[in-house]
Amino acid sequence: MIALLALEDGRVFRGESFGSAGTSAGEICFNTSMSGYQEILTDPSYRGQIVAMTCPEIGNYGVNAVDAESDRPHVRGFVIEELSPVTSSWRSEGSLHDYLAEHGITGIQGIDTRALTRHLRTRGAMRACISTEITEEEAVCRAKDVPYAGVDFVKEVTPQAAYLWDPTETESRAWSVQKSVEPPEDADAKGNIFEPLPPAVHKLAAIDFGMKKNILRLLRRSGFDVVVLPATATAGEVLASGADGVFLSNGPGDPEALGYAHESVRGLIGKKPIFGICLGHQVLALALGGKTFKLKFGHRGANQPVKDLRSGKIAITAQNHGYAVDPASLPEDVEVTHINLNDGTVAGLRHRSCRAFSVQYHPEASPGPHDAEDFFREFAKEVAAAKASGV
Repeated sequence: MIALLALEDGRVFRGESFGSAGTSAGEICFNTSMSGYQEILTDPSYRGQIVAMTCPEIGNYGVNAVDAESDRPHVRGFVIEELSPVTSSWRSEGSLHDYLAEHGITGIQGIDTRALTRHLRTRGAMRACISTEITEEEAVCRAKDVPYAGVDFVKEVTPQAAYLWDPTETESRAWSVQKSVEPPEDADAKGNIFEPLPPAVHKLAAIDFGMKKNILRLLRRSGFDVVVLPATATAGEVLASGADGVFLSNGPGDPEALGYAHESVRGLIGKKPIFGICLGHQVLALALGGKTFKLKFGHRGANQPVKDLRSGKIAITAQNHGYAVDPASLPEDVEVTHINLNDGTVAGLRHRSCRAFSVQYHPEASPGPHDAEDFFREFAKEVAAAKASGV
């Protein structure tokens, strides 16, 4: 079936439909990851967005339940150059086409994604429409009309009530691929071998702005017993949970639209150790008195270089965000600890006297490199030190 991708500035790409037929509109962005398309599709941070992959062939290893970062895809549409006609992986439980069709996500293949990426890099982020059923002119109008700026997408993805993460201790275990002829007893039907979890020694309140499952897995592996709270949780509700520390998750959209979150976090600073990732990093900055701004086309991919200004070390990181913290707006008691080497934007910060720090990237590496996983262990040490000092 013929499909089209129309941008709000009038540029139109024609291709072939896959996934679900229909019409969908949102802000379009590109991701430079070479793999990990299922993690990208199921990342709640993409709520309201159409994602274009720069890697030329997508879908070759299919999809499976283990790699999903939430219970469903959150993208408004998916744009690729070529859909693999073959699903070839011993872990595969289905094809990408069938997976998107099942969840009502419209995809388009057969377009020049390099030309699209260059266009977005030059012109900046913009709204777009994918359709199999309307004209080019109608699609351009639909793109122009879709609301995005200032929309609170977090309330669409945050849980409605608090819950305990992984009470059976089966979802957080690290796993590796089976290589022996006789699988051990703790291997699943696919041959994934699971490692035992360490004891939970700290209680953590995780405020869910649109959290990926792998963040929860790594928090539990770092010794935290995690209670997940809705994004609307007040400071009083967080403190009433009895948590030893507070985690601020990733999530979608404009951080300045989340005034309720700024207020809650402001009431927690200095009372509990705080660690934020991505949107949580931006919310912490706003709660500390800083400001944020929209990037021209965002940082989305698994190959973003970040420099630690304290040690001089450089890590290759996974990122997914369209906004950044303005360093000039930060008060004197907030230190910029990391910068993105591509454009010099703030990639990490820390309060100079309170136990509060954050990073703009995704140290859970899903998808992406594992260079930055130490932040989870660093946070566990911060919480242990706070408990020992009674602060």
